[in-house]
Amino acid sequence: MTTALPDYAAQPKRYSTVAVVLHWLLALVIAAIFGVGLYMTDLPFSPQRLKLYNWHKWAGVTFLALTVLRMLWRVTHRPPALPITVTRNMPDWQTRAYHATHHVMYLLFFAVPLVGWAYSSAAGFPIVWFGQLPLPDLLPVNKELAELIKPLHKLLALALVALAGMHIAAALKHHLVDRDGLLSRMLPASS
Repeated sequence: MTTALPDYAAQPKRYSTVAVVLHWLLALVIAAIFGVGLYMTDLPFSPQRLKLYNWHKWAGVTFLALTVLRMLWRVTHRPPALPITVTRNMPDWQTRAYHATHHVMYLLFFAVPLVGWAYSSAAGFPIVWFGQLPLPDLLPVNKELAELIKPLHKLLALALVALAGMHIAAALKHHLVDRDGLLSRMLPASS
Protein backbone atom coordinates (compact mmCIF):
# COMPACT_ATOMS: atom_id res chain seq x y z
CA MET A 1 0.00 0.00 0.00
CA THR A 2 1.45 3.36 -0.98
CA THR A 3 0.68 6.65 0.66
CA ALA A 4 -0.17 9.43 -1.74
CA LEU A 5 1.84 12.60 -1.38
CA PRO A 6 -0.16 15.79 -0.83
CA ASP A 7 -1.07 17.55 -4.05
CA TYR A 8 0.69 20.90 -3.48
CA ALA A 9 -0.64 22.26 -6.75
CA ALA A 10 -4.23 21.80 -5.52
CA GLN A 11 -3.64 23.49 -2.15
CA PRO A 12 -3.94 27.24 -1.59
CA LYS A 13 -0.61 29.08 -1.78
CA ARG A 14 -1.66 31.97 0.45
CA TYR A 15 -3.65 32.50 3.59
CA SER A 16 -7.21 33.72 3.05
CA THR A 17 -7.96 37.43 3.24
CA VAL A 18 -9.74 36.95 6.57
CA ALA A 19 -6.73 35.09 8.02
CA VAL A 20 -4.34 37.81 6.79
CA VAL A 21 -6.49 40.62 8.25
CA LEU A 22 -6.83 38.83 11.59
CA HIS A 23 -3.09 38.08 11.71
CA TRP A 24 -2.04 41.71 11.16
CA LEU A 25 -4.82 43.14 13.34
CA LEU A 26 -3.78 40.89 16.23
CA ALA A 27 -0.14 41.85 15.68
CA LEU A 28 -1.02 45.55 15.94
CA VAL A 29 -3.18 44.99 19.02
CA ILE A 30 -0.40 43.00 20.75
CA ALA A 31 2.07 45.83 20.10
CA ALA A 32 -0.36 48.49 21.33
CA ILE A 33 -1.44 46.58 24.45
CA PHE A 34 2.13 45.73 25.39
CA GLY A 35 3.33 49.31 24.85
CA VAL A 36 0.51 50.79 26.90
CA GLY A 37 1.02 48.12 29.56
CA LEU A 38 4.68 49.04 29.97
CA TYR A 39 3.96 52.76 29.97
CA MET A 40 1.02 52.76 32.39
CA THR A 41 2.69 50.76 35.15
CA ASP A 42 5.23 53.55 35.77
CA LEU A 43 2.65 56.33 35.98
CA PRO A 44 1.67 57.79 39.35
CA PHE A 45 -1.93 57.28 40.40
CA SER A 46 -3.94 59.73 38.30
CA PRO A 47 -7.01 59.94 36.07
CA GLN A 48 -4.76 59.27 33.06
CA ARG A 49 -3.40 56.08 34.63
CA LEU A 50 -6.95 54.87 35.36
CA LYS A 51 -7.95 55.69 31.79
CA LEU A 52 -4.98 53.75 30.38
CA TYR A 53 -5.70 50.77 32.65
CA ASN A 54 -9.28 50.70 31.37
CA TRP A 55 -8.10 50.99 27.77
CA HIS A 56 -5.60 48.16 28.40
CA LYS A 57 -8.36 45.94 29.79
CA TRP A 58 -10.75 46.77 26.94
CA ALA A 59 -8.04 46.04 24.39
CA GLY A 60 -7.22 42.77 26.18
CA VAL A 61 -10.83 41.61 26.02
CA THR A 62 -11.02 42.69 22.38
CA PHE A 63 -7.81 40.77 21.69
CA LEU A 64 -9.33 37.70 23.35
CA ALA A 65 -12.49 38.00 21.22
CA LEU A 66 -10.40 38.38 18.05
CA THR A 67 -8.33 35.35 19.09
CA VAL A 68 -11.49 33.26 19.44
CA LEU A 69 -12.57 34.45 15.99
CA ARG A 70 -9.14 33.63 14.57
CA MET A 71 -9.18 30.14 16.09
CA LEU A 72 -12.66 29.47 14.70
CA TRP A 73 -11.48 30.62 11.27
CA ARG A 74 -8.34 28.49 11.53
CA VAL A 75 -10.31 25.39 12.50
CA THR A 76 -12.79 25.84 9.65
CA HIS A 77 -10.31 27.06 6.99
CA ARG A 78 -7.20 24.98 6.54
CA PRO A 79 -4.04 27.09 6.21
CA PRO A 80 -1.83 26.62 3.17
CA ALA A 81 0.87 23.99 3.41
CA LEU A 82 4.43 25.18 3.73
CA PRO A 83 5.87 25.78 0.25
CA ILE A 84 7.89 22.87 -1.09
CA THR A 85 10.91 25.21 -1.30
CA VAL A 86 10.67 25.60 2.48
CA THR A 87 10.00 21.99 3.44
CA ARG A 88 12.80 20.76 1.19
CA ASN A 89 15.43 23.11 2.66
CA MET A 90 14.36 23.63 6.28
CA PRO A 91 16.07 21.38 8.85
CA ASP A 92 13.80 19.23 11.02
CA TRP A 93 14.59 21.28 14.13
CA GLN A 94 13.36 24.44 12.40
CA THR A 95 10.15 22.72 11.33
CA ARG A 96 9.57 21.58 14.91
CA ALA A 97 10.39 25.08 16.22
CA TYR A 98 7.97 26.59 13.67
CA HIS A 99 5.11 24.40 14.87
CA ALA A 100 5.99 24.70 18.58
CA THR A 101 6.21 28.49 18.39
CA HIS A 102 2.80 28.73 16.75
CA HIS A 103 1.19 26.40 19.29
CA VAL A 104 2.68 28.23 22.28
CA MET A 105 1.75 31.62 20.80
CA TYR A 106 -1.87 30.50 20.41
CA LEU A 107 -1.84 29.27 24.00
CA LEU A 108 -0.50 32.65 25.15
CA PHE A 109 -3.08 34.48 23.01
CA PHE A 110 -5.64 33.04 25.44
CA ALA A 111 -3.57 32.91 28.63
CA VAL A 112 -2.36 36.52 28.72
CA PRO A 113 -5.79 38.22 28.54
CA LEU A 114 -7.49 35.60 30.73
CA VAL A 115 -4.84 35.92 33.45
CA GLY A 116 -5.11 39.72 33.18
CA TRP A 117 -8.89 39.45 33.53
CA ALA A 118 -8.45 37.13 36.54
CA TYR A 119 -6.04 39.65 38.11
CA SER A 120 -8.48 42.50 37.56
CA SER A 121 -11.29 40.45 39.12
CA ALA A 122 -9.23 39.37 42.14
CA ALA A 123 -8.01 42.95 42.65
CA GLY A 124 -11.63 44.15 42.77
CA PHE A 125 -11.53 46.14 39.53
CA PRO A 126 -14.37 44.92 37.32
CA ILE A 127 -14.10 45.18 33.57
CA VAL A 128 -16.77 47.24 31.84
CA TRP A 129 -15.96 46.71 28.17
CA PHE A 130 -15.68 50.12 26.48
CA GLY A 131 -17.47 51.57 29.52
CA GLN A 132 -20.74 49.96 28.36
CA LEU A 133 -20.80 46.18 28.89
CA PRO A 134 -20.05 44.87 32.40
CA LEU A 135 -18.19 41.57 32.14
CA PRO A 136 -18.41 38.89 34.82
CA ASP A 137 -15.60 38.56 37.31
CA LEU A 138 -13.50 35.44 36.75
CA LEU A 139 -12.53 35.29 40.45
CA PRO A 140 -13.90 36.69 43.68
CA VAL A 141 -12.09 39.67 45.17
CA ASN A 142 -8.96 38.42 46.91
CA LYS A 143 -6.13 40.95 47.20
CA GLU A 144 -3.54 38.30 48.17
CA LEU A 145 -4.41 36.20 45.14
CA ALA A 146 -4.32 39.32 42.95
CA GLU A 147 -0.75 40.00 44.08
CA LEU A 148 0.20 36.46 43.05
CA ILE A 149 -1.52 36.74 39.66
CA LYS A 150 -0.15 40.16 38.70
CA PRO A 151 3.46 39.04 38.03
CA LEU A 152 2.16 35.99 36.15
CA HIS A 153 0.27 38.28 33.74
CA LYS A 154 3.44 40.27 33.15
CA LEU A 155 5.57 37.14 32.69
CA LEU A 156 3.13 35.64 30.18
CA ALA A 157 2.95 38.95 28.29
CA LEU A 158 6.75 39.10 28.11
CA ALA A 159 6.83 35.50 26.87
CA LEU A 160 4.26 36.33 24.18
CA VAL A 161 6.23 39.36 23.01
CA ALA A 162 9.46 37.32 22.99
CA LEU A 163 7.83 34.59 20.89
CA ALA A 164 6.33 37.19 18.58
CA GLY A 165 9.83 38.63 18.17
CA MET A 166 11.16 35.19 17.26
CA HIS A 167 8.27 34.76 14.83
CA ILE A 168 9.09 38.09 13.17
CA ALA A 169 12.81 37.30 13.02
CA ALA A 170 12.15 33.91 11.43
CA ALA A 171 9.74 35.42 8.88
CA LEU A 172 12.30 38.09 7.94
CA LYS A 173 15.04 35.47 7.66
CA HIS A 174 12.89 33.46 5.25
CA HIS A 175 12.06 36.59 3.27
CA LEU A 176 15.44 38.35 3.17
CA VAL A 177 17.96 35.51 3.43
CA ASP A 178 16.26 32.35 2.16
CA ARG A 179 13.99 34.20 -0.31
CA ASP A 180 11.66 31.21 -0.25
CA GLY A 181 8.31 33.02 -0.44
CA LEU A 182 7.17 32.05 3.04
CA LEU A 183 6.33 35.60 4.17
CA SER A 184 4.43 36.43 0.98
CA ARG A 185 1.72 33.96 2.02
CA MET A 186 0.74 36.31 4.87
CA LEU A 187 1.16 39.67 3.11
CA PRO A 188 -1.86 41.45 1.68
CA ALA A 189 -2.53 40.28 -1.87
CA SER A 190 -1.44 42.67 -4.59
CA SER A 191 -4.02 43.41 -7.23
